[in-house]
Amino acid sequence: LEGEAAVRCTGGLVCPAQRKQALLHFAGRRAMDIEGLGDKLVDQLVERSLVHTPADVYGLNLETLAGLDRMAEKSAANLLAAIEASKVTTLARFIFALGIRNVGETTAKDLARHFGSLDKLISAAEADLLAVRDVGPIVAQSITQFFAEPHNLDVVNSLRAAGVHWPEFAGMSQSAGILTGLTLVLTGTLPTLTREAAKEMIEAAGGKVAGSVSKKTAYVVAGEEAGSKLTKAQELGVSILDEAGLLALLAPDNNNAQHHLDL
Repeated sequence: LEGEAAVRCTGGLVCPAQRKQALLHFAGRRAMDIEGLGDKLVDQLVERSLVHTPADVYGLNLETLAGLDRMAEKSAANLLAAIEASKVTTLARFIFALGIRNVGETTAKDLARHFGSLDKLISAAEADLLAVRDVGPIVAQSITQFFAEPHNLDVVNSLRAAGVHWPEFAGMSQSAGILTGLTLVLTGTLPTLTREAAKEMIEAAGGKVAGSVSKKTAYVVAGEEAGSKLTKAQELGVSILDEAGLLALLAPDNNNAQHHLDL
């Protein structure tokens, strides 16, 4: 199915036969979005035993990359910057990046929206997974088998230890969603989040992202060089948040905490 993960061997994140494919999938635009980590580079990294699992990507440095073919210093620096930037992601992207058999982009988003945190997903029984939209017995079994494999959990823990993170929230299995029924508008450039990532987080929490500001807008999330949307929000008295405010709003224990811009 389009948008769904390809069938992978049961070795998951440590399967030698599919190590290259797993790394390319992990770095893909719809997964961790690590620009520059393409086929030829992955071939070198795997063949020289520099990278065994996705977690090893976060241990690469200029010295290591300098020894690779066709890797100029500028290219290496750009790659390391992309790797560093990928540490700030969404739960949906991270789940998809793991390459769990039968779990594609759409299912990953549904899982993130339902559980709200990776730990809840990891500990979920098949019966819990079957409560997720469009998750049937085959997908549920794939997920439980993946997280039952100790090596896969080791890689997941190593990725978190390397600094890969995302905002977590209560999840729709526990509540209707922190932002259910609310419309938000994004404007300007946020410090660490791409607009797409911010949108995914809002939608995972039950909110809607609109392209224009109106009286029905609950919040405007503003970054640098925010334009007319910010001005209109001020005119209408709409609450304005910065990136930190959005992340606080999405936190499981937010208690309606908000970090408003000082305007």
